[in-house]
Amino acid sequence: MIKTLMKSIREYKKASLLTPVFISLEVVMECLIPLVMSYILKRAQEEVPDTTLILLLSASIIGLGAFSLLFGVLSGKYGALAAAGFAKNLRKDLYYKSLEFSFENIDKFSSASLVTRMTTDITNIQMAYGMIIRITVRVPLMMIFSIVLSFIISWKMALIYVVIVPVLASILFLIIKLAMPVFDKVFHKYDRLNESVEENIKGIRVVKTYVREDYEKNKFQKSSEEVRRDFVKAERIVAWNQPVMMFFMYASLTAVSFFSGYLIVTTKQTELNIGEISAIITYGTQILMSLMMLSMIFVMLSLSISSMRRVHEVLCEESTITNPLEPVYEVLDGSIEFKNVSFKYSLNAKKYALADVNIKIEAGKTIGILGGTGSSKTTFVNLLSRLYDATEGEVFVGGVNVKDYDLKTLRDNVAVVLQKNVLFSGTILDNLRWGKEELSLEEAKEACRLACADEFIESFPNQYDTYIEQGGTNVSGGQKQRLCIARALLKNPKILILDDSTSAVDTKTDSMIRKAFKENIPNTTKIIIAQRISSIEESDQIIVLDGGYIQAVGTHEELLKSNSIYQEIYAIQNKKEEE
Repeated sequence: MIKTLMKSIREYKKASLLTPVFISLEVVMECLIPLVMSYILKRAQEEVPDTTLILLLSASIIGLGAFSLLFGVLSGKYGALAAAGFAKNLRKDLYYKSLEFSFENIDKFSSASLVTRMTTDITNIQMAYGMIIRITVRVPLMMIFSIVLSFIISWKMALIYVVIVPVLASILFLIIKLAMPVFDKVFHKYDRLNESVEENIKGIRVVKTYVREDYEKNKFQKSSEEVRRDFVKAERIVAWNQPVMMFFMYASLTAVSFFSGYLIVTTKQTELNIGEISAIITYGTQILMSLMMLSMIFVMLSLSISSMRRVHEVLCEESTITNPLEPVYEVLDGSIEFKNVSFKYSLNAKKYALADVNIKIEAGKTIGILGGTGSSKTTFVNLLSRLYDATEGEVFVGGVNVKDYDLKTLRDNVAVVLQKNVLFSGTILDNLRWGKEELSLEEAKEACRLACADEFIESFPNQYDTYIEQGGTNVSGGQKQRLCIARALLKNPKILILDDSTSAVDTKTDSMIRKAFKENIPNTTKIIIAQRISSIEESDQIIVLDGGYIQAVGTHEELLKSNSIYQEIYAIQNKKEEE
């Protein structure tokens, strides 16, 4: 896990290495100051003090303090640069990785969880990394130097610290061990909290329409309360850290003061003098303060280890859909063939979403797909552009297995207007450029004419420079659908899939769109998923799906004579029209 995360340091390796170097120099300066001070006090107690030497030593303390300050500032500067740079790279790597994911991978993590990992989790890792390269270097060095110098001054006094440090370290380790599982659980609840917020914001119009604000508030309050409860539980455990530290600090200083006083009185300062006592107490304080800092690091690390695992999980996730070793870069035509295709969304699922599909479609044909909710209409077309891979069997486009194509080539030639239409913030032209990057105004107008979008675009004051709000909230559902169709047409695909993409369009406009397709893109294979029979009755073939199986294939007239499902849907829709 650590090895994977460390790959994101990259250009910040220099800053990451300089930080511990400057920290080490700062610690050396700080540890030398008490030693020099004890020597000054010892010299000052002589019958004839050497004033010049004492002044020189005092000046050296000022110099040591100045160097300590300089090295501290430099370590802080490079430490901040390294931590912030590492977080930037990690966030970028995580974002780029998520863009490579297939629908199956995204289904596994959920979008709310991915957002939490890119924000909260990476912030925790950034803070932990900053502490690791600074404090985790400073703490052990400070403890080692302080204990060694204490032994040099008086090994008897130093033994007190040698005894106390392992006991205190064991208690701190126990505190962290108890707190870590609780922190780990908190982040899973963070995901649920974010999912609740995301769902509420996306569906805010529905919430207000049904006056469900109080219900959503209570739901959020419940999720928030669960996070608070677990944090309080973890903090209660961690709260023992401070009093335990203070108890052992004062206990050790009391023991040092008592035994050092006893030695001074009994040996008349031959074995230990006041200056050396001062140095030992200073080193003791540094040792115990280092332990306190170490405990803080462990708390931060316990919090960040869960974040590290979650980020590592995403970075190590391999997309279930990848390019073949020797991909095909050309789609010859829009012919389609399914051979014994079955598909299920999870390998552990007992039932197939799509089963035993065998069908052949010639290039340039218009195919209608009809079926009830949950009949796997969308699943059927998702296999063509490899948004999912078939669990069993083979799918062919242009006579080549879709798994043999370069992904970009395949998806450029199999344009899908998804059931959920999405527009991005920017002008209408910016959104149309998703279909073709180098787009002229004339090309945009032609695509919009075919999608019957030109009429409403030209009614806007800024026309194609009209700004679209995030999610397309300032255009209607039908307008959004037509813009998405125009965007797909700009790819000049061999296969065009409209996944219920004219549901918000009136019948007249729907008819005009289909007529424009027939006249202007006759060589493109058109697959239209629709709920209205009127949208697909002129298709060359109509596929009737039910429960993941193909129930019937034929023309409108053939299905009216032979298929009960088609007859029932037709009768219901005609009855509504008559009424």
